[in-house]
Formats: sequence, C-alpha cells, structure tokens
Amino acid sequence: MSAREIVERVRAGELDYETALDLLTGAPAAETDAALTAVLGAEFGRLFTNGWQPVELHRAIARRGNPIQGRLVADAAAAFLAGKDPVDDAWRAQATQLTSEDRRKLDRIAVLDASLDLLSELRRMPPIEILIPPPGVPATTVHHHADKRLLDRVRALLAKAEATDFPAEAEAYSAKAQELITRYRIEEVTAPVAGVVPFARRIGVDHPYENEKASLLDAVAKANACRTVWSPELGFSTIFGFDADIDAVELLHTSLLVQANRAMTRDEPAKGKARVKAFRRSFLVAYAIRIGERLREVAEREFAGRGDLLPVLRSRDVEVRAAMEKVFPRTVRSRASRVDSLEGWDSGRAAADEAQLR
Repeated sequence: MSAREIVERVRAGELDYETALDLLTGAPAAETDAALTAVLGAEFGRLFTNGWQPVELHRAIARRGNPIQGRLVADAAAAFLAGKDPVDDAWRAQATQLTSEDRRKLDRIAVLDASLDLLSELRRMPPIEILIPPPGVPATTVHHHADKRLLDRVRALLAKAEATDFPAEAEAYSAKAQELITRYRIEEVTAPVAGVVPFARRIGVDHPYENEKASLLDAVAKANACRTVWSPELGFSTIFGFDADIDAVELLHTSLLVQANRAMTRDEPAKGKARVKAFRRSFLVAYAIRIGERLREVAEREFAGRGDLLPVLRSRDVEVRAAMEKVFPRTVRSRASRVDSLEGWDSGRAAADEAQLR
C-alpha cells in the first residue's frame, strides 16, 4: 500500500494508527508527510467549516495530553486561515493566539505517531453549531458586547477578589463587580439597541469534576438571564443570552471558580484520596447551589421597584429560550451529582457565603 492509502484507511477507521505507524516508518518520508498533511488538512477543514473554532478544537485535543497534537491544531488553524476573505476578527484572534505557542523542533517519529493518533480522533468528532463564521464566510449578524470600560473595571475588581486571602475583602470586591454588571444590564434593558438578538458562546469546562463546574456556570448564567446546555462528551457548555450578559457571566464564572478552588484547597482533608475526592465534589455542588441563591438575591434587589421592566425582561427571556431550543431542540436534564461528604457540603456553602455578591 502507498502512504496515502495507509493514511486514508486510518481516516476511514479501517486501520488502527499503531499498525499504520509500523507500516509508515519504512515508507519514504516525503510521501508520508505529504499524505498526512493532505488527509489531516481535510479533516481539520471539515471541522473548522462545521462549527469548531481554533481555541475550542485545540482545547478538545490538548485535553488528551499530547502537546504535539495541540501544536498540530494550531498549525492547521493558521493554514486554514491563509488566503481566505473575509475573516471574522474573533476567529483570526484565536488562530493568532495559538500560533504563539512553543515552536521547538520536534522528533519526526513522535510527530508521525501523534499525527496518526490525532487523525483517528478527528474523524470521530462531530459537526457543531456555527457560532462564529469560519474564514471565507461573511458574517450575517451584528453583536453588541458590554462596554469595554465596564468589562475592564469588572476584571480589575474580580482580580482583586481572587488575589486577597481575606474572605470579607474578596466579598466586597465581588459585590462591587456584580453591582456594576447589574446596573449595566438595567441600562441595556431600559434603552435597548435595535436589531440586537440573543447569541450563543461555548465555554470550556475542565476536568476533574466537570459536571460540578458546569453546574456553577449554569447557576451564574441563570442569575444573569442566560441559559446553558452542558455537553460532557465534548467538554464545553453552550451559553445562550444577549452578548453583554454572556460577557458578564463568563467573567463572573471564571473568578468564582478561582475563589472556589482556593477555598476548597484551604479546607479539604489532609489525608485519604477517596475522602478528598468526595469532599471536593460535595464542596463544588454546595458552592454552585449557594452561589446561585446569592446571585438571584442580588438581581432581585437591583430590580426591586422596577415593575415597568418586567415585560421587557420576560420578552428577552422568551428570546433566549427560543435561541437555545433552535440549536438544542431536545435536551435532557443531567443527573445530579452525589453528595458523599457532609464536610465538603458545609465547606462549600461557607465558601459561597464568603464570595457572596450583594
């Protein structure tokens, strides 16, 4: 068999990559490299054309633990971008971000091994919803993100909340950040911009404890007029809402997760792997529930006495739900996480109270 035939059989699932590696090791290097470049390029093109963004695909592949494969994704994004017009600014920024990675020379056999293994993985990856138009496809929607100055102020406050070792101080910074976010949302509701509709964004959820971390994202989203759909097999949640609300949710979720990890590490048991695992899972379950309660209380207080806004808020909620159901017409409720550690539950509730947003 030629090198191209071997690679195509791996792509079709007819040949495992380890057998293919043995066959290709003795083949002419130029022929093998050309075959891999062509077939991998076709698979990357399929995925980039069908919804996968550079950072998303890089993250999904990098989770497998092989840095060479992450670098192959980065190179593929840059190659897919070349010569195409128009290019969405967000897509270009992601591709540029990835190309700044380590560029050290790699062992050829290691690259060959990683490439064949990657090809086996890519062929199983499904198309997903196109949220950012791929290079060469013009944009058909207009986004309306939160004001950059507001986001910078919120980032600065949350950075201070993450940096301090004093819970009361972290609470004050986080509370001020939520206050700014909520006030901006009220301004947006009272003076809506014509033509603005809900959109979706995918947010990666890292292991371990992905389900519990996705629950925290869902709690933050619901308190800020957004909805999420968790895709555990792909390692991300899709969040639906208006751009400014999604911006706020993403910032809050990232900061609260940092604060949760710090408190969890501080309070966890010193010994026993099983005990620590049960503690962390229970901690995150309780933390997400309590944070959700606190955030809803903040929203209710900020909107108190503004009954005139209720029709607009209901209308926006209907639009967000419709956007979600268009992409995910059939969803199922995920199974609730088990709470096996009362110690972890109590600690998670306490940590959420420390991070409460008034």
